Amino acid sequence: MTEEKVEAEKCECGGKDWKYSKSKNWHHRGNRGGENWGAVYCLGMIGVAVYYIQQVSGFWPVILAVLKAIVWPAFLLYKVFSMLHM
Repeated sequence: MTEEKVEAEKCECGGKDWKYSKSKNWHHRGNRGGENWGAVYCLGMIGVAVYYIQQVSGFWPVILAVLKAIVWPAFLLYKVFSMLHM
């Protein structure tokens, strides 16, 4: 792709500070540093799933433990806000 064509293309939101990377994906220049939170959430979910599954036995309690592991940040925030009396 030529440089003129790259500059002429715009993202769907119409932002001006977008660039076209070599991997052919649009990247926003100001959105650095937040790319690893998905990995942190995934590792947390796996850890919480192991914790919950170790405490239960049977098919349906294990399914419930996996579902709880998916939404563990909600449980964490509920506990924090209840301790802060909010």
